[in-house]
Amino acid sequence: MRLNQLNSFYKIKNLAKNDLSLMDEVIKSRLLSKAELIQDVSYHIINSGGKRLRPILLILIAKLFGYIGNRHINLAATVEFIHTATLLHDDVVDHSNTRRGKPTANLFWDNKSSILVGDFLFSQSFLLMAEDGDSKILGILSKAASIIAEGEVKQLTASIANLHLSIDEYLQVISAKTAELFAASCQVGAIIAGASVKNQQAMYDFGLNLGISFQIIDDILDYTSNSKTIGKDIGDDFKESKVTLPIILAYKNSNEKEFWERVINDKNQREGDFQLALEYFNKYEVVPHCLKLTKEFLKKAKLAISTAPNNEIRSSLIDLLEFSINREF
Repeated sequence: MRLNQLNSFYKIKNLAKNDLSLMDEVIKSRLLSKAELIQDVSYHIINSGGKRLRPILLILIAKLFGYIGNRHINLAATVEFIHTATLLHDDVVDHSNTRRGKPTANLFWDNKSSILVGDFLFSQSFLLMAEDGDSKILGILSKAASIIAEGEVKQLTASIANLHLSIDEYLQVISAKTAELFAASCQVGAIIAGASVKNQQAMYDFGLNLGISFQIIDDILDYTSNSKTIGKDIGDDFKESKVTLPIILAYKNSNEKEFWERVINDKNQREGDFQLALEYFNKYEVVPHCLKLTKEFLKKAKLAISTAPNNEIRSSLIDLLEFSINREF
């Protein structure tokens, strides 16, 4: 990754630095509980160094449209709670062992603890929404939480050991499980700033397309990165026979269909199969094809944000699009 692209991420994070600190105080206050396990598990994942893109997007989109106030702090905490809850649940479903370079909560404690604490975080997010008192925002974030859950179910039922999953079906899954919260975060930021309905929709579109591109890159990194850089086990999708865009394209273009049917559909994997899969990716230029599709969504995101006020924040958000496709973590 080129240094200027990495710097673009830290620049945008720095623009939200003070508000993120206030958000952290809200999060800490909401984790106070007589059940010590709630604090232990929550802090384990919240303090593990995530990018916090969703709350950053909400904060900066609000500022982009000139928002002055403090509603964005609690609402940023809301989307961070929703996201963190989904991570706790995902790690149980995916049998993950590491996240952000640390043992997952389900490994460090157990599955029951992760699920129950995830439920607690969801409940806190809805309390914060209710306290904000805006029925439109309540509807948007509640709908997002529902869509995320639906996306996770679709992934579980349609993406596991299914080489017949189409690109459109894959995009539907990642739009729901990942991109929807990006989109809702951006839309909420525009709403509390009093942006026009047209700009509210444009910011939703910006977040949705950015979120789709982020998930595609995540799915590429599961094959091309390393555990130290990405902070989680590499090859998990392959081991779980999870069909993502790289597998879809590899199978579609491959002359080695029997290999993919054995390791994915039949879940019959042998030593050396993961390395062989990588060789087939290179043979059929799978990663460049994935990146080509990613760029299409980033173009849509750039077009959407072009309607926003032209200032430093908009420039930084455009730089974020470049970071998203070139990132290594």
